Amino acid sequence: MGSLKKPEILNIKEVARSRLFTIQQVDLEFSNGERRAYERMKPSSREAVMILALEGDSVLLIEEYAVGLESYELGFPKGLIDPGETPPEAAQRELKEEAGFGARSTELLASLTMAPSYFSSRMNIIVAQDLYPEKLEGDEPEPLIVHRWPLNNLTGLLEKPQFSEARNISALFLLREWLIKHNKLPDPS
Repeated sequence: MGSLKKPEILNIKEVARSRLFTIQQVDLEFSNGERRAYERMKPSSREAVMILALEGDSVLLIEEYAVGLESYELGFPKGLIDPGETPPEAAQRELKEEAGFGARSTELLASLTMAPSYFSSRMNIIVAQDLYPEKLEGDEPEPLIVHRWPLNNLTGLLEKPQFSEARNISALFLLREWLIKHNKLPDPS
Protein backbone atom coordinates (compact mmCIF):
# COMPACT_ATOMS: atom_id res chain seq x y z
CA MET A 1 0.00 0.00 0.00
CA GLY A 2 1.13 3.59 -0.58
CA SER A 3 3.46 3.85 -3.55
CA LEU A 4 3.04 7.65 -3.54
CA LYS A 5 5.94 9.81 -2.41
CA LYS A 6 5.11 11.93 0.62
CA PRO A 7 4.91 15.68 -0.10
CA GLU A 8 7.82 17.86 0.96
CA ILE A 9 7.08 20.27 3.80
CA LEU A 10 8.32 23.67 2.65
CA ASN A 11 7.27 25.72 5.66
CA ILE A 12 5.23 25.49 8.87
CA LYS A 13 3.92 28.59 10.59
CA GLU A 14 1.51 29.28 13.42
CA VAL A 15 -1.61 31.10 12.20
CA ALA A 16 -3.82 31.08 15.33
CA ARG A 17 -3.67 30.14 19.00
CA SER A 18 -6.17 29.79 21.79
CA ARG A 19 -5.91 28.49 25.33
CA LEU A 20 -6.38 24.92 24.05
CA PHE A 21 -5.39 24.89 20.37
CA THR A 22 -2.62 26.06 18.06
CA ILE A 23 -3.37 26.09 14.33
CA GLN A 24 -0.52 25.75 11.88
CA GLN A 25 -0.30 26.42 8.17
CA VAL A 26 1.78 23.75 6.43
CA ASP A 27 3.08 24.62 2.96
CA LEU A 28 3.59 21.46 0.91
CA GLU A 29 5.01 20.52 -2.47
CA PHE A 30 3.69 17.26 -3.92
CA SER A 31 5.80 14.93 -6.07
CA ASN A 32 4.02 16.24 -9.21
CA GLY A 33 5.10 19.82 -8.41
CA GLU A 34 1.71 21.00 -7.07
CA ARG A 35 2.01 23.32 -4.07
CA ARG A 36 -0.70 23.70 -1.45
CA ALA A 37 -1.15 25.27 1.96
CA TYR A 38 -2.94 23.06 4.50
CA GLU A 39 -4.05 23.93 8.02
CA ARG A 40 -3.81 21.55 10.95
CA MET A 41 -3.83 21.50 14.72
CA LYS A 42 -0.25 21.61 16.00
CA PRO A 43 0.83 17.99 16.58
CA SER A 44 0.88 16.90 20.20
CA SER A 45 2.63 13.94 21.74
CA ARG A 46 -0.25 13.50 24.22
CA GLU A 47 -2.62 10.67 23.50
CA ALA A 48 -5.97 9.84 25.09
CA VAL A 49 -7.84 6.80 26.36
CA MET A 50 -11.43 5.64 26.00
CA ILE A 51 -12.57 2.98 28.44
CA LEU A 52 -15.07 0.21 27.64
CA ALA A 53 -15.84 -0.77 31.24
CA LEU A 54 -17.69 -4.08 31.54
CA GLU A 55 -19.84 -4.66 34.60
CA GLY A 56 -21.73 -7.94 34.55
CA ASP A 57 -23.85 -7.97 31.40
CA SER A 58 -23.49 -4.20 30.85
CA VAL A 59 -21.02 -1.61 29.66
CA LEU A 60 -20.70 1.74 31.47
CA LEU A 61 -21.48 5.00 29.69
CA ILE A 62 -21.26 8.53 30.99
CA GLU A 63 -23.44 11.49 30.20
CA GLU A 64 -21.64 14.82 30.04
CA TYR A 65 -22.04 18.24 28.48
CA ALA A 66 -20.48 18.68 25.02
CA VAL A 67 -20.09 22.39 24.32
CA GLY A 68 -19.49 21.78 20.59
CA LEU A 69 -23.04 20.46 20.24
CA GLU A 70 -24.43 22.44 23.19
CA SER A 71 -26.08 19.31 24.56
CA TYR A 72 -25.57 16.41 26.94
CA GLU A 73 -24.05 13.42 25.17
CA LEU A 74 -23.66 9.73 26.01
CA GLY A 75 -20.27 8.14 25.59
CA PHE A 76 -17.62 5.95 27.09
CA PRO A 77 -15.38 7.40 29.81
CA LYS A 78 -12.33 9.05 28.26
CA GLY A 79 -9.54 11.53 28.85
CA LEU A 80 -5.98 12.57 28.12
CA ILE A 81 -3.00 10.51 29.15
CA ASP A 82 -0.92 12.49 31.65
CA PRO A 83 2.86 12.77 31.13
CA GLY A 84 4.54 9.62 32.46
CA GLU A 85 1.33 7.55 32.40
CA THR A 86 0.82 4.46 30.29
CA PRO A 87 -2.55 4.02 28.53
CA PRO A 88 -3.70 1.39 31.11
CA GLU A 89 -2.74 3.71 34.00
CA ALA A 90 -4.61 6.61 32.39
CA ALA A 91 -7.62 4.33 31.79
CA GLN A 92 -7.67 3.40 35.49
CA ARG A 93 -7.47 7.05 36.57
CA GLU A 94 -10.13 8.27 34.12
CA LEU A 95 -12.49 5.41 35.00
CA LYS A 96 -12.18 6.28 38.70
CA GLU A 97 -12.66 10.00 38.04
CA GLU A 98 -15.56 9.74 35.62
CA ALA A 99 -17.44 6.58 36.62
CA GLY A 100 -16.31 5.83 40.19
CA PHE A 101 -14.74 2.44 39.38
CA GLY A 102 -11.32 0.87 39.08
CA ALA A 103 -10.61 -2.27 37.05
CA ARG A 104 -8.55 -5.32 38.00
CA SER A 105 -8.03 -6.12 34.31
CA THR A 106 -7.44 -3.91 31.27
CA GLU A 107 -6.69 -4.72 27.64
CA LEU A 108 -5.77 -2.39 24.79
CA LEU A 109 -8.08 -3.04 21.82
CA ALA A 110 -6.93 -0.43 19.33
CA SER A 111 -5.38 2.97 18.83
CA LEU A 112 -7.59 5.20 16.64
CA THR A 113 -6.99 8.50 14.91
CA MET A 114 -9.61 11.16 14.34
CA ALA A 115 -9.63 13.41 11.28
CA PRO A 116 -5.94 12.78 10.50
CA SER A 117 -5.98 15.53 7.88
CA TYR A 118 -6.22 17.98 10.77
CA PHE A 119 -5.17 16.16 13.98
CA SER A 120 -2.27 13.94 14.96
CA SER A 121 -3.79 12.68 18.20
CA ARG A 122 -4.57 9.06 19.05
CA MET A 123 -7.34 7.55 21.15
CA ASN A 124 -6.40 4.27 22.84
CA ILE A 125 -9.47 2.04 23.24
CA ILE A 126 -9.22 -0.09 26.38
CA VAL A 127 -11.51 -2.82 27.72
CA ALA A 128 -11.73 -2.75 31.53
CA GLN A 129 -13.09 -5.74 33.46
CA ASP A 130 -13.53 -6.97 37.02
CA LEU A 131 -14.61 -3.55 38.29
CA TYR A 132 -14.56 -2.40 41.90
CA PRO A 133 -15.85 0.87 43.40
CA GLU A 134 -13.21 3.59 43.73
CA LYS A 135 -13.70 7.30 43.14
CA LEU A 136 -11.02 9.87 42.35
CA GLU A 137 -11.66 13.60 42.11
CA GLY A 138 -11.69 14.63 38.44
CA ASP A 139 -11.64 17.97 36.64
CA GLU A 140 -15.27 17.86 35.47
CA PRO A 141 -17.30 20.97 36.34
CA GLU A 142 -20.30 18.89 37.46
CA PRO A 143 -20.92 15.26 38.47
CA LEU A 144 -21.19 12.93 35.49
CA ILE A 145 -24.15 10.59 35.23
CA VAL A 146 -23.19 6.93 34.84
CA HIS A 147 -25.44 4.70 32.72
CA ARG A 148 -25.32 0.93 32.24
CA TRP A 149 -26.10 -0.36 28.77
CA PRO A 150 -26.85 -4.07 28.13
CA LEU A 151 -24.17 -5.91 26.17
CA ASN A 152 -26.83 -7.91 24.31
CA ASN A 153 -28.17 -4.67 22.77
CA LEU A 154 -24.98 -2.75 21.89
CA THR A 155 -26.22 -1.69 18.46
CA GLY A 156 -29.33 -0.25 20.14
CA LEU A 157 -27.06 2.61 21.21
CA LEU A 158 -26.97 3.71 17.57
CA GLU A 159 -30.66 4.65 17.90
CA LYS A 160 -29.88 7.11 20.71
CA PRO A 161 -29.45 10.63 19.25
CA GLN A 162 -27.10 11.57 22.10
CA PHE A 163 -24.73 8.69 21.18
CA SER A 164 -23.36 10.03 17.91
CA GLU A 165 -19.66 10.77 18.34
CA ALA A 166 -17.60 8.81 15.80
CA ARG A 167 -14.95 7.53 18.24
CA ASN A 168 -17.67 6.14 20.52
CA ILE A 169 -19.31 4.36 17.58
CA SER A 170 -15.96 2.93 16.47
CA ALA A 171 -15.28 1.73 20.02
CA LEU A 172 -18.76 0.19 20.16
CA PHE A 173 -18.03 -2.00 17.15
CA LEU A 174 -14.57 -2.90 18.43
CA LEU A 175 -16.18 -3.94 21.71
CA ARG A 176 -18.81 -6.00 19.92
CA GLU A 177 -16.15 -7.91 17.96
CA TRP A 178 -14.07 -8.39 21.13
CA LEU A 179 -17.09 -9.79 22.99
CA ILE A 180 -17.85 -12.22 20.13
CA LYS A 181 -14.20 -13.34 19.98
CA HIS A 182 -14.20 -13.99 23.74
CA ASN A 183 -17.54 -15.88 23.57
CA LYS A 184 -19.33 -13.24 25.65
CA LEU A 185 -21.82 -12.50 22.84
CA PRO A 186 -23.30 -14.71 20.14
CA ASP A 187 -21.97 -14.12 16.61
CA PRO A 188 -24.67 -12.06 14.81
CA SER A 189 -23.93 -13.60 11.39
